[in-house]
Amino acid sequence: MHEHDVIVVGAGGAGLRAAIAANEAGADTAIVSKLHPVRSHTGAAEGGINAAIREGDSWEDHAYDTMKGSDYLGDAPAIETLCQDSPEETIQLENWGMAFSREEDGTVSQRPFGGLSFPRTTYAGAETGHQMLHTMYEQVVKRGIEVYDEWHVTDLAVTDEDDPKDRSCHGVAAYDVQTGKVEGFRARDSVILATGGLGQAFDHTTNAIANTGDGVAMAYRAGAPMEDMEFIQFHPTTLPSTGVLISEGVRGEGGILYNEEGERFMFEHGYANNDGELASRDVVSRAELTEVNEGRGIDDEYVHLDMRHLGEDRILDRLENILHLAEDFEGVDGLEEPMPVKPGQHYAMGGIETNENGQTCIDGLYAAGECACVSVHGSNRLGGNALPELIVFGKRAGRHAAGEDLGEPQITTGKEGEYEMGEVDSPVPLGEPEASESTEAATESEGSTAADGGAADGDAVLEETVEEQREMIEDLLESDGINHAEVRSTVQETMTDNVNVFREEDGLKQALRDIRAARDRYEDVAVSDPSRTFNTDLTKTLETRNLLDIAEAITVGALARNEFRGAHWRKEFQERRDEDWIKHTMLSWNDGEPELWFKPVLLEGESKTYEPKVRSY
Repeated sequence: MHEHDVIVVGAGGAGLRAAIAANEAGADTAIVSKLHPVRSHTGAAEGGINAAIREGDSWEDHAYDTMKGSDYLGDAPAIETLCQDSPEETIQLENWGMAFSREEDGTVSQRPFGGLSFPRTTYAGAETGHQMLHTMYEQVVKRGIEVYDEWHVTDLAVTDEDDPKDRSCHGVAAYDVQTGKVEGFRARDSVILATGGLGQAFDHTTNAIANTGDGVAMAYRAGAPMEDMEFIQFHPTTLPSTGVLISEGVRGEGGILYNEEGERFMFEHGYANNDGELASRDVVSRAELTEVNEGRGIDDEYVHLDMRHLGEDRILDRLENILHLAEDFEGVDGLEEPMPVKPGQHYAMGGIETNENGQTCIDGLYAAGECACVSVHGSNRLGGNALPELIVFGKRAGRHAAGEDLGEPQITTGKEGEYEMGEVDSPVPLGEPEASESTEAATESEGSTAADGGAADGDAVLEETVEEQREMIEDLLESDGINHAEVRSTVQETMTDNVNVFREEDGLKQALRDIRAARDRYEDVAVSDPSRTFNTDLTKTLETRNLLDIAEAITVGALARNEFRGAHWRKEFQERRDEDWIKHTMLSWNDGEPELWFKPVLLEGESKTYEPKVRSY
């Protein structure tokens, strides 16, 4: 057993920043990650960090833009925290040596991004996330923070009181990819989940293969609610063949979108008469797919993104890696011809419910970054707001987990205060299937709790969790059955077909049927590779279990929310319904079944109340 004050699960931007902050607060801190830190998906972020650091800009304007972008589903305390803290945290990165792009006079460069009223996106070429990741990893190494890389966390050691608010987290069980051992990591104080995105629930995504929603699913099964899972961002500019991201920075620098007829459709077809290509991402993605669906797409699949007019010098200075991506994956020279692009799954606005200090409703369990929902993005994230979320809320979670007093949070967690129960018209039973004898050991531990309910001692809770995980993995290795890929592909295909940019009731119900069938098939899954070292068949089987919960949660939320808000478009409900739906969609794990409920959005900020208005660009 390994023991530390604070255990951070995940080593991307949020995890690294949380570990640094906890260490600075005096905690013995360790990072447990299934990837080496510099392989984390934060390194693929291209665009930049929104921060009001220039004269003429203000955090208040940034907060208004963010609330408007969220379509009034973001919580004001979280949004204002983000916008107030981002300048200081961005400058801290610069002081640590991050190589931001600069103007000729030496000032840090900022560019326009979609949905912003001021060009406040600070960047490092088109590889901002890569620079940020390496800058913070350097600080982790400098401070001597221990990193257990290539350890795949499979479960949380959480007590099993009936009410999740009475539960406490004492560590994690993890599988050592290099040796095949399952061991425990004891957290004397807290566990911080910073496991990133969930894009592998879809088959066309900008996300890395490792982004399987592990932290969200584990926290959900431990009793922490999921929040606003239906809101999935589809980035408007991904390469058709692979889903590789083409940065919003291209449009921020002046890139233009054209349809097959050579029309600049964002203006000419009235999708965004003021901001055009720099409307928010949900608006641009719907516009592109509408062009394709109405026969004005190229090869009935994509549109063109043209940056040739920017000139070679500007492109090489600010967007050079975009040239390499277009050439390597599509065979297109961006200096000589436009690039093919189409929408692809990119980001999850929802996640583990937390307050502005990163706390969940479970004592000692925190979350930060994309796996968390604080909620700063509401129903639609603005480009350039993901990276500041990592550093702002990663730092806050790290400090609070280490015992610092950050004041009383304004956002509540769990069923506290005002809430209402909900229901959804599902065509199939939801949640866990009846456990078969062959999978009893595997499903016994999926509540992420001590099985006997009486273990008050943290060591005992962790030991029991580790033993359960060992039994589950042995069962997967020794059984005969189907390969996880058959299950995963079913989920990915139905999510892309039915829970994409445009959503219809029949399609959402079909997705639930397909996910139900995939859950049933997962009961017969087994690992054919007997290896105990670097067994990717095993790790992907474990990840697929998480994807089942993630996909179901997204679809249940999408079916329940009978309105059109932000990234959530419903054919049957073509308007935003503020009188009924300015509320967060919550899902709790209730003995293996999702329990749907709602809680109000907090629109009252530090000095103003954000009144919902028509969102136009």
